[in-house]
Amino acid sequence: MPRRSLTKRGYAGRTIASKALEIERGNIASMDVGAPVRWVDGYQRMHRWISFPIAVGKRFGESGAGSLAAAIAYYGFFSLFPLLMVLTSIASIALKGRTDLQEQLVRSALSQFPVIGTQIRQEVGSIEGSAVAVTIGLALALWAGLGGVRAAQVAMNTVWDVPRTRRPSTPASIGRAALMLVVLGVFVAAAAALAGVATATSGPLSVTLGLLGSIALNVAMFAVAYRVLTSASVAWRDVIPGACVAGVGWTALLAAGGWIVGGRLASSSDVYGTFALVIGLLGWIYLGAQLTLLGAVLNVVAAKRLWPRSLQGNDLTDADERALRRSARQEERREDETVTVSFEATPSKRVD
Repeated sequence: MPRRSLTKRGYAGRTIASKALEIERGNIASMDVGAPVRWVDGYQRMHRWISFPIAVGKRFGESGAGSLAAAIAYYGFFSLFPLLMVLTSIASIALKGRTDLQEQLVRSALSQFPVIGTQIRQEVGSIEGSAVAVTIGLALALWAGLGGVRAAQVAMNTVWDVPRTRRPSTPASIGRAALMLVVLGVFVAAAAALAGVATATSGPLSVTLGLLGSIALNVAMFAVAYRVLTSASVAWRDVIPGACVAGVGWTALLAAGGWIVGGRLASSSDVYGTFALVIGLLGWIYLGAQLTLLGAVLNVVAAKRLWPRSLQGNDLTDADERALRRSARQEERREDETVTVSFEATPSKRVD
């Protein structure tokens, strides 16, 4: 019995010369211009190393993470100075007489803002006066500082597709934000202690251990933040991948922060003058917020298996349908409301 050979014909088999010839002959309309997209789509669906990053990027856009990061940067900017004032005041009370430790604690917090940290320090003081005045001042400063954390809560709940009916009430949201501030305070103190140990020692081993310690501290901070800031049911194993990416990424950003922020300030000073500090600070917070949300989106895609995603709008994968259903269910605003999503059969899935 004679053998039949099957030859796959596709876009990749055409040469540049043959395509040019078809254009000259007026046959461009008959060319299958969608073949390259279909080939790439089919390839990435079968290879996790590329389908997973594509799914993360697509989900990042679907969640509106860029706009959410802008909101965090806006509210975070106005929250920063009150929170630094609270930190300075608490440090002066708890470490009374130890100005060296007070300054080390504040420097640890400001080290998260390369180049502009020293300028911020000049604008921040402590709350002074009677016990009553200090207490009231701290309470008001804390209240003003909750804005950035609450904006991060909204972002995390949006990324995790938490229906609006299941999102925390205002008192619960304030409680979560206050808890997150306590967590941040603990990590600032831990970073100050780590910096103190690194300063007391020297040598390559000290530098290496200091770097590894910073990465571990940042990963732990992001992992805790990813759990505290969302009301979704999230396990520790669900937040570790994104925390590792965000923690390592933040450490790398801090290492390159002098170049990044310095360049932004240099380019902004000529145009904005004294407002260059504001531009640099907003840009840095926005960059950090985007990195934070990237880690959160990565966690969602991994935990809910939202990959592979389609690169073609008319050929959805099962992960596409799950992702779109999750997005739609966010709009449930009442306990007696249920949002259901259905999809018409696409040509590739239709059964005749």
